[in-house]
Amino acid sequence: MSLDTRFRPATLQQMVGNKTTIAAIQGLFDRRENFPHALLISGPTGCGKTTIGRIITDMLGAKSDDYREIDSSQLNGIDTVREIKNQMRFKPRHPESTCRVWLLDEVHCLGQGGASEKNIPQNAMLKMLEDAPKHVYFILCTTSPNRLLPTIRGRCTSFEVSTIDPDLMAGLVKKTARREKSPVSDAVVEMIVEKAGGHPRNAMKLLEKVIGLTEEQAQEIIDEEERFTSEGIELCRELLKAKSQTSWSKIAKILSGLKDQDEEGIRRLVLSYCNSILLKQNSLHAFLIMDEFSQPFYDTGKAGLTLACYKAVFNDERTDIPF
Repeated sequence: MSLDTRFRPATLQQMVGNKTTIAAIQGLFDRRENFPHALLISGPTGCGKTTIGRIITDMLGAKSDDYREIDSSQLNGIDTVREIKNQMRFKPRHPESTCRVWLLDEVHCLGQGGASEKNIPQNAMLKMLEDAPKHVYFILCTTSPNRLLPTIRGRCTSFEVSTIDPDLMAGLVKKTARREKSPVSDAVVEMIVEKAGGHPRNAMKLLEKVIGLTEEQAQEIIDEEERFTSEGIELCRELLKAKSQTSWSKIAKILSGLKDQDEEGIRRLVLSYCNSILLKQNSLHAFLIMDEFSQPFYDTGKAGLTLACYKAVFNDERTDIPF
């Protein structure tokens, strides 16, 4: 089991950072009789949204099958909403449960069309959120709240998490290393904190790679992570220039050099890079690339990354697919 899973906080008090948000959520439980039935937790990836949702579920008292966690990016949308509507009318099944909770992770991926009237699943959720029975609670987690219908956001009590500052991150890394009975030097901690960029999950994954290594060996691992970022940026640049078979050959070469890399990390890097382009100028090319990289590669892995790149190069809006 990975470090970020084994040492995942189990209570609000164990959460690192985001003190204002944690205090606000605790305040809701202090006034339990008015606890909202729909919560929206937004913020960067790897900063604790789903963890907080699971803690809230435990505090609410949903046990076993009375808690369901749904990865919205892997579902077709409307059928999921219909199933929830059908199930929410039933009382809790577990004898110790006091309620039923549905957590929809990456809920902005539900349906097609984003925050528009054409998004049938999101529109179907509105009545469900508004008329939830007393024993039903919904927790919506997202990295992109702007892709949710304003009416959905309006029906939820919203909380936002953010990245954590370097001092808190350093403390988290040191504490985790001690719990593993394998302390790391201050130099290695500094490397991890700098590379993690305020994302606790990233820090835990890096620590797992370097724990027990010498400073020199840890530096090699960090350098490899830097190479990954460098190659990812090179991929972004080639995608934005790509308009031909020659361009695809260059991209294919970059992809071949990304063996055993984090496809999700590449996907987020491409999205961030193109987002920066769009904020500076009107770029249909950047928009089309973002559209191809909007869905996670959890199941498709390297093949999904390659397919997204290919479609971004040979999109019908720009050129003909060569077959």
